[in-house]
Amino acid sequence: MSFTEHAWNIFNKSVEDYHLHDNVDFPINNPFENGSLEHLLYTKNWIDTVQWHLEDIIRDENIDPVEALQLKRTIDASNQKRTDLVEYIDSYFFQKYQNITPKSDAKINTETVAWAIDRFSILVLKVYHMNQEATRESASEEHRAKCTEKLNVLLEQKKDLSQAIDQLLLDIENGDVKMKVYKQMKMYNDESLNPILYQKSNS
Repeated sequence: MSFTEHAWNIFNKSVEDYHLHDNVDFPINNPFENGSLEHLLYTKNWIDTVQWHLEDIIRDENIDPVEALQLKRTIDASNQKRTDLVEYIDSYFFQKYQNITPKSDAKINTETVAWAIDRFSILVLKVYHMNQEATRESASEEHRAKCTEKLNVLLEQKKDLSQAIDQLLLDIENGDVKMKVYKQMKMYNDESLNPILYQKSNS
């Protein structure tokens, strides 16, 4: 089984587990050993899944403004957790391949392994929810047909992204790609870097 096949199965389990309760406040129950890559992948997708539904909720036109502001704060915090976890996953692969010496002509990829995995995790959610729409009995036949077309495109993306991620891992293992990890250095949650926050604290 390839890495992406394994990851896809873990992400799907996370999505299915979430939808057993379909509640953004329901606590995660990660079935994988703490510290393992599987544990990281499951947690990563759980965060993505909860945030997917938070984004749905906040788009309710009748939402109370106070609730919407609180949800925005929750989404910001979720984004920070998501970014932190991507960096943890990159660190996992960086340690895994630390003894590999890149070739003198090794390339640098524009995207790290973990950020590609991040897109893969989101893709699982897109496939899951588009499939729901493509098979929703209460929807019109036209709606289901359009969603089926979109689902087929998403499944093609899955095939292409799977191949790209597995190839990237192979290229790193063979020394053809040099793995470098950069922190995202997000600024909007940092009171010392966001001018709106630090100007208030200094006033």
